[in-house]
Amino acid sequence: MNHTTEDMNSAESARQPALLFVDDEENILSSMRRLFRGRPVQLATALSGAEALAYLEKHEVDVVVSDMRMPHQTGAELLSIVKDRWPSTMRIILTGYAEVDDTLAAINEGEIYRYVLKPWDDIHFISVVEGAIEVKAMRDEQARLQRLVRRQNRELADLNAVLERKVEQRTAELQAVTRQLAFANDNLKKGFVTSIKTFTSLIEMRSGSMAGHSRRVADLAKLIATQMGLVEAEAHEIMVAGLIHDVGKLVLGDHLIEVPYSQLSNTDRQEFEKHTINGQAALMAIDQLQGAAVFVRHHHERFDGKGYPDGLAEESIPLGARILSVANDFDALQIGTLEDRPLTREDAIRTIRSQSGKRYDPEVVDAFSAVINEPQAPTAKPETPARSGDLIVGMVLSRDLSTHTGMLLLAADHVLDERNIEQIQQFERSGKQPLPIFIYKPQDAEEEV
Repeated sequence: MNHTTEDMNSAESARQPALLFVDDEENILSSMRRLFRGRPVQLATALSGAEALAYLEKHEVDVVVSDMRMPHQTGAELLSIVKDRWPSTMRIILTGYAEVDDTLAAINEGEIYRYVLKPWDDIHFISVVEGAIEVKAMRDEQARLQRLVRRQNRELADLNAVLERKVEQRTAELQAVTRQLAFANDNLKKGFVTSIKTFTSLIEMRSGSMAGHSRRVADLAKLIATQMGLVEAEAHEIMVAGLIHDVGKLVLGDHLIEVPYSQLSNTDRQEFEKHTINGQAALMAIDQLQGAAVFVRHHHERFDGKGYPDGLAEESIPLGARILSVANDFDALQIGTLEDRPLTREDAIRTIRSQSGKRYDPEVVDAFSAVINEPQAPTAKPETPARSGDLIVGMVLSRDLSTHTGMLLLAADHVLDERNIEQIQQFERSGKQPLPIFIYKPQDAEEEV
């Protein structure tokens, strides 16, 4: 087997196209070599199909050009084998006029790129071979790009998988942080409200009749606000205002608190009516209570403009204050701090309704009427009364725990520990009467823990 190689400049890094010419006549091969001498190709020749296959076993070839008629193995047979074993190699066959029919069959069977008639035209022959080289280069580039795309797709899939895992991990971390923040915020909110309830209980301890007044006002005000369609944050702010609406009474003398408003002299009434202004002033330093402080100032305004301290009327009175006015007076009428004598619940309801459009906002009165006799929804977790001696660690209070004088000991939803239980029992022993203790049922308390 004869081999000749004509390389381009050795400095070039790209591999030159490799050609293999196959013919049983040496002079034909010599003619082919002359045609491609000086061209940027690697050229090898073989005198038979067997020699050509042996060469292909060891070398990468881009284009095989074979004569059709050769002894032992025809060009068509050789190129058919090349198609099966090296399908990317371009295949060209040389044939005579008499062999055209056989050549066409070989083209179909061996998927031959082109055929060239002998004797060939040099320019045409070179053009056919260079065309095959270009097609092979384009196919190789296409295959390379496809491999690159597949590799990049695999890398992208791997990267996406890593990113998804990182996103899932980060999302889980953020969710955990969010839950922790929500828990901390909920605890802060509960602690804040508990502090206000404790402060309120100190106010109410000045008068036995006032025990629980602020909490009842706050609860009713929240129900009315919810009935009127206010959002949770607005209803909560009104509820907080209900808890602290009497904070200004701390500076009043005892007789101004103990004597019903209707029995006070004009001078005493003027002094008493300052408590709303004093209440707002006392809350000015606390940013979280600025909205509630406005409601505290105006909860004794009247819808007809005859109230105090600023004589506001109708819509100029903040809605929270209009709601507090109804809730506060409803409870005050029943405990006897507003009129000469305490009224029954039914009489207090009739009195509120009779003042609709005068003392009170009609819309607020309508909402009050809708909720006041409506059966309250059961608590989310059924409660049960308990004695201090039966309390165990982990039980959860379903209501605020207060002394009979109105002092708040523990807020609702508090989880009892050993110290709490001991303190409750000490209060009962010192007061010589049991405290009103309500807890969630034991199985619900376990879930709460």
